[in-house]
Amino acid sequence: MPRSTYLFTSESVSEGHPDKVCDRISDAVVDAFLGAMPEARVACETLATTNRVVIAGEVRGPEAVLDTVEDLARAAIRDIGYEQDGFHWQTAKVDVLLHSQSADIAQGVDAAGNKDEGAGDQGIMFGYACRETPELMPAPIFYAHRILKMMAEARKSGDTPELGPDSKSQVTVRYHYGKPVGVQSIVVSTQHAESRNGHALTSEDVREIISPIVHAALPEDWIDAETVWHVNPTGKFVVGGPDGDAGLTGRKIIVDTYGGAAPHGGGAFSGKDPTKVDRSAAYAARYLAKNVVAADLADRCTIQLSYAIGVSQPLSIYVDLHGTGKVEESRLEEALKDCMDLSPRGIRQHLGLNRPIYARTSAYGHFGRAPEADGGFSWEKTDLVEQLHNAVR
Repeated sequence: MPRSTYLFTSESVSEGHPDKVCDRISDAVVDAFLGAMPEARVACETLATTNRVVIAGEVRGPEAVLDTVEDLARAAIRDIGYEQDGFHWQTAKVDVLLHSQSADIAQGVDAAGNKDEGAGDQGIMFGYACRETPELMPAPIFYAHRILKMMAEARKSGDTPELGPDSKSQVTVRYHYGKPVGVQSIVVSTQHAESRNGHALTSEDVREIISPIVHAALPEDWIDAETVWHVNPTGKFVVGGPDGDAGLTGRKIIVDTYGGAAPHGGGAFSGKDPTKVDRSAAYAARYLAKNVVAADLADRCTIQLSYAIGVSQPLSIYVDLHGTGKVEESRLEEALKDCMDLSPRGIRQHLGLNRPIYARTSAYGHFGRAPEADGGFSWEKTDLVEQLHNAVR
């Protein structure tokens, strides 16, 4: 029997977190290549440390894009907000070490003759959806993201000039009969200025600054006198970003997905073009799971897909409705194959993924976001509902 009353915690990190700086730069490179050539191939990794950025990986696309990569990195750092001595968009040294994609990988992945394009690598991918929020996301990760996104908006608007770009949040949600009902504890650690009006900023000062934002980010009655707050529990957070801690692309995969409420596959998303099923098939799995829940076929849905490098169709499709389903999982597994071509090419075409839409995904989660007019977050659409109903009749 599933537990009915429990606590569950998820964390998020801001766009200024060292790892997220790297995700942003890597995805800016992906966008630049896809904008120049929709069929470009990109596998871009970034490292950031004190006043140093190293960008490496494999690409196939217009060579002219390579000449813009350093400028792309500086623009990303500037937009995030880094203008501090130890990490500044103007003065950081940027090394670009991108090179051509391996011919051995290309021959296994590219379409040729009667062979369709194959998956860019082997691997497993998961998608998940549930009824805890209107966006069909788990509540802890959704609200952890929302706190930091609203803090970033306040910082960039000038409303909270004392705050820096680097921050983390953690939300512990209280569940009653399986439904989220309140917040047990809130943790926020945020970079901040040394002083305000000539006085050193304390943790209490920072809590005073962020408290209205946290209250606005969470449902109205979720915070009460029993909620435990930890704001900058170390007492001081002035040195932040890559100057305080080195960053790497792809180290925040649980933050990027479901906050631990659902499984994660073996690969990260950022820095990869959509021929890489680590990214595109995870988006497809979320799309299918969200449509299953939106179609009222279940209250919770986990979907797993698996692939082999160079092979077009998935090796397996697995559905778990967690005891909430209104249709047999095996029947739904067959229906999903009829509703969407899950080959790498089919996923990209169905979701329109060969577009420069990825830099915006690099912080505050790849899922639970609103679909955008230019194709961004297309995997969040719920346009398969009628087709799924017809397929399982």
